[in-house]
Amino acid sequence: MSGIYIHIPFCKQKCYYCDFHFSVSLSRKDELLKALQKELELRKGEITTKIETIYFGGGTPSILSIEEIKSLLETVYRNYNVIDKPEVTLEANPDDLSSEKIKELSDTKINRLSIGIQSFFDQDLQYMNRAHTAKEAFDCLNAAIGSFDNITIDLIYGIPNMSNDRWKENLDTAFKLEIPHISAYALTVESKTALASFIKKGKYPPLDEKQAQQHFKILTKKTKDHDYIAYEISNFGKVNYFSKHNTSYWQGKHYLGIGPSAHSYNGTSRSWNIANNAKYIKAIQENNLPSETEYLSKTDQFNEMIMTGLRTIWGVSLEQIEQNFGLDLKEKLIQKAQGHINNKTLQLNNGILLITDKGKFLADGIAADLFEV
Repeated sequence: MSGIYIHIPFCKQKCYYCDFHFSVSLSRKDELLKALQKELELRKGEITTKIETIYFGGGTPSILSIEEIKSLLETVYRNYNVIDKPEVTLEANPDDLSSEKIKELSDTKINRLSIGIQSFFDQDLQYMNRAHTAKEAFDCLNAAIGSFDNITIDLIYGIPNMSNDRWKENLDTAFKLEIPHISAYALTVESKTALASFIKKGKYPPLDEKQAQQHFKILTKKTKDHDYIAYEISNFGKVNYFSKHNTSYWQGKHYLGIGPSAHSYNGTSRSWNIANNAKYIKAIQENNLPSETEYLSKTDQFNEMIMTGLRTIWGVSLEQIEQNFGLDLKEKLIQKAQGHINNKTLQLNNGILLITDKGKFLADGIAADLFEV
């Protein structure tokens, strides 16, 4: 099974923390959408297995009209072999989701909404320069719950001046609304973002890692208490509500990335499109694919399996490591992992290497310790 990711590179305004590729100008939206359709047609030979998931990411896909979304979906169905009931996700911002638009979306093949709430408090939203208000967050969720069963929301913790109580209230709000899936991320400072500039100039306080770690402990405990499964470090779902599309990334399945800056993966190589709307459109109009390709060595493939596997409840299978990379590398991995096992940040259960609750906040560093260089 494979997936298709479609990048919609437009937003109403730029969040201070965001370093994704997008434009706030919609002047070339029609040309870009035609280019997305054409890229889907040009690359249909790259995926021979059935399409199990379709994901509209961005940017802000909900900025598109219903007809524009339908047209892109029709192009996918016309050119690819899609299973009968695929997971079709649309990322959306609350200010785009009127009751009318939510109802119209529910009449399309979209069956999962990923809503960028980030916080239910206006002061947090203003700090991040989000385009919506807390009231719009509540209103859109109340409307969405009536039309969609499969809803996930994004929340951000570790925001300066966000108390533990305010973070708990954000989570409690999601629980009361019975949202079946939550993606929660620590606020990070990426270079070349407005947030990085504000902190450097002293306009914003620096991030507090200890505060973020406290928020993460609250997150893991409260979601567990409310019967969410932490199937990936930042993702918490009720039974039958895990993201199939994102899970395919962590389990090394193949996927096709369509649009400027989108990435693709086929098991042995990774490619990515140019992160420039004008250059992307021009290349596609000339029947060229504006992408670069990286061929993954066995070492690269091993390191990716470690990095992605440790982030999930499925962990890293030592049997699979031996099958893919040989007995010597498996034994070397066990030796490297032993210190973390002794420190109780990793555990080895029935041949599966798993990260513990104690180790989750340190997952990237632990994985790096196990890499082959």
